[in-house]
Amino acid sequence: MTDHPINSDSTPVSGEKLQKVLARVGLGSRREVEAWIEAGRISVNGKLATLGCRVDSLDQILVDGRPVKRDIENEEARRVMLYNKPEGEVCTRDDPEGRPTVFDRLPRLKHGRWINIGRLDINTSGLLLFTTDGELANRLMHPSYQMDREYAVRVMGEVDEEMIERLKTGVMLDDGPARFTDVVTAGGEGINRWYHVCLMEGRNREVRRLWESQGMRVNRLKRVRFGPVFLGPELPVGRWREMKQNEIDALSQEVGLTPISLPAMKTADREKAQRLARKPSMHQPRAVRRTKVPHKSR
Repeated sequence: MTDHPINSDSTPVSGEKLQKVLARVGLGSRREVEAWIEAGRISVNGKLATLGCRVDSLDQILVDGRPVKRDIENEEARRVMLYNKPEGEVCTRDDPEGRPTVFDRLPRLKHGRWINIGRLDINTSGLLLFTTDGELANRLMHPSYQMDREYAVRVMGEVDEEMIERLKTGVMLDDGPARFTDVVTAGGEGINRWYHVCLMEGRNREVRRLWESQGMRVNRLKRVRFGPVFLGPELPVGRWREMKQNEIDALSQEVGLTPISLPAMKTADREKAQRLARKPSMHQPRAVRRTKVPHKSR
């Protein structure tokens, strides 16, 4: 660490906290980086990092012995990607079973990495958000910021008003109480009915487990909104698009972050990204291509 002036509690007062810098370049959330520091996985200028240390642009940072590449000019950039996930993809970077992952088609970054904001299981489609900013990802997923999720769900079975009321009041699942904050009928035929449901958490298979607690079977599930971000018809299944600056600013302000700028993109890089975004997904399931999911803006 550079020799910075220190205050009364021996914490340097210049530079930025190490966990903030590494979160911003996309290595993980601040909490994750703090855990790495405590585990002795990070060094600065050849010395093990400690909680509270600060760094500047001249400091050399290593994580697990590997240098952290920092684009100082664009380090303040915050990027956010929207992706319409098809069924059949998993929300992991490397799948031991060799299944396609949601990261396969995202544009590669020269520095940092894409961080997925929440997850969807392999049989769930719809809106996924990715960002290069670990702090933004952490805040969007943290319960204290109240980012609700909305899903279009098709269930098999007879649903009555008492059942809906129980789902809104709350039921006990294996990992604790859970409930929908809203349930709205969205049509359907025969024994299959569509509903739009909202919840404030992102626990594993929570939407499916809530319906299953009432004896219902979920046979289609699609996320259509995450907080203030909607999945619109302009983003087909298997495609992505990068958020515009005004959209990122609004999303940042929702969780109390100061808006910062997108990096400048060369014309050739921008055209390549646009071609990739238009390329059809190789993993889009046949059933998803045939079936149109009803969408109701909220």
